[in-house]
Amino acid sequence: MKILPQIQEMHEEMTEWRRRLHMYPETAFEEYKTSDFVAEKLESFGIEIHRGLAKTGVVGTLKCGNGNRAIALRADMDALDMQEVNDFEHRSRVDGKMHGCGHDGHTTMLLGAAKYLAETQGFDGTVHFIFQPAEENVAGGRVMIDDGLFEKFPVDSVYGMHNMPGFETDQFAVRKGPMMASADFFEARIIGVGGHGAFPHQAIDPITIACDVVNGWQKIVSRNADPLKSAVITVGEIHGGNTTNVIPEDVIMRGTTRAFDPDIQNMIEQRMEQVLRGICDAHGAKAEFTYDRRYAPTVNTADETDEAVATARELVGESSVETNVTPVMGAEDFSWMLRERPGCYIMIGNGTGENSYHVHNPNYDFNDKILPLGATYWARLTERILSREAA
Repeated sequence: MKILPQIQEMHEEMTEWRRRLHMYPETAFEEYKTSDFVAEKLESFGIEIHRGLAKTGVVGTLKCGNGNRAIALRADMDALDMQEVNDFEHRSRVDGKMHGCGHDGHTTMLLGAAKYLAETQGFDGTVHFIFQPAEENVAGGRVMIDDGLFEKFPVDSVYGMHNMPGFETDQFAVRKGPMMASADFFEARIIGVGGHGAFPHQAIDPITIACDVVNGWQKIVSRNADPLKSAVITVGEIHGGNTTNVIPEDVIMRGTTRAFDPDIQNMIEQRMEQVLRGICDAHGAKAEFTYDRRYAPTVNTADETDEAVATARELVGESSVETNVTPVMGAEDFSWMLRERPGCYIMIGNGTGENSYHVHNPNYDFNDKILPLGATYWARLTERILSREAA
């Protein structure tokens, strides 16, 4: 691997940063200590900082030379609401919260690149280092966009990176086009007429109606979606009733849908409501439906993916860069940034083997071995895109 020597020398320092962040995890829009840490580091590197987007977001701006081009590099900062079961020294000190997805490592790798680029200034143009809150569950990336991220910090392209357990520590994986699915969330309320369980003819049973609705929703994917375009509708919660011999007044259902194609996403929302209201009407019940488009599909643009691939190959060789990785039904709110600007989202291997737990597992830990590689990727990507020769 071609790690930049200056970054390799920072390995121990970056490991200390990462483990400190791991010990004090903060979740969505509460990343106060984390954003303070990031801002203090950026300031110490001589980088201009801006705070307040999406409440706890931090953007660092570094300008070199006279170039007019600008790019953005993004790392997520938030942790998960889950209990860590590891017993190593840097385990979470906050009960019920842990960095179970590696955002501590993502933040650290971007900080390492920022320090290197501020010291060497081997590029011509502007790079914005975006440290984003609330990636998990509530789409802080969308909030940053709504708060005017790219109006305040105009860029030509934007780039993201995530660690991936199951890939070797000298591997990258990416693809052009859809990389991850959308993640929409819904809630449906079926309002019937409650009654005695022994006299169902005197009631309108929302539980039996809910069963019909769930089965109807499953036919949307199998009968309304193009078989070559993947989609998922999952009902994760059904709540109704509180005793055995009473038909309840209502039932509430919640869940998630996934798709790679915006047309399929549109169709799912429309058909889910049609099926719900049609079945309820047929049984004399009422329906309420809300649908939250929280995560858009993550779609990489061609030219920017070529830049990312070329950079990764420079570091680890052609055979260690998978350029047609299988898309996954997981979602990522970096997608909202890719809706606004061209860019690329790439995976970096977090290691394999017996102790390589997947993300969102209580045994997971980010692999500090890859910190220099990730930081070097960010640095060389910046130097490649904003090269002085191309200025």
